[in-house]
Amino acid sequence: MRLSREKSLLLIVDLQAGLLPVIEHGEQAVTEAAWLGALAGSLEVPVWVTEQYPQGLGGSEPRLLEALPDHRLWQKLHFGAHDEPAFAEALAESGKRQVVLCGSEAHICVMQTGLGLLEAGYEVYWLVEATASRRVGEARLARERMTQAGAVAVSADMVAYEWLQRCDDERFKQAHRRFLKGRSARPLTFN
Repeated sequence: MRLSREKSLLLIVDLQAGLLPVIEHGEQAVTEAAWLGALAGSLEVPVWVTEQYPQGLGGSEPRLLEALPDHRLWQKLHFGAHDEPAFAEALAESGKRQVVLCGSEAHICVMQTGLGLLEAGYEVYWLVEATASRRVGEARLARERMTQAGAVAVSADMVAYEWLQRCDDERFKQAHRRFLKGRSARPLTFN
């Protein structure tokens, strides 16, 4: 199950300003989601962002939205985004079958979204370093449950290079100059 930019969609769940201060590794999740989201945009991979109860939890983290000039925003009441009928319908109409999934909280909204996507027949790729919870153990447990259910744990670099496919393409050269240089210098924590 190799990722393809033609079949992919990046789904960033509930990285909201009011929630992030209590999320372990929340800053890293925002940084990694923003980095991959910006790359996705440059490769014409759709980026969708959800918000749960923004009146209480605030809107999406501004740094994230700044990195995603072209994204679709969904407000939801269900913990699982796919349980929202308009979301499910729009995703089906998009024709995208591979969903790269990240956000917070891993063990609640991200996991329920992922389980709903798997039940509906989508391939789900759990973006490990951009998925977090209030407690690291809960994020780890959510990842384990999701992989047992059929999701594939991936890193942002894995996704980026699978989307890029080859080094002699002009898109790779542009992405390398803009997004990929210097990434190895950042320490990452895998939940």
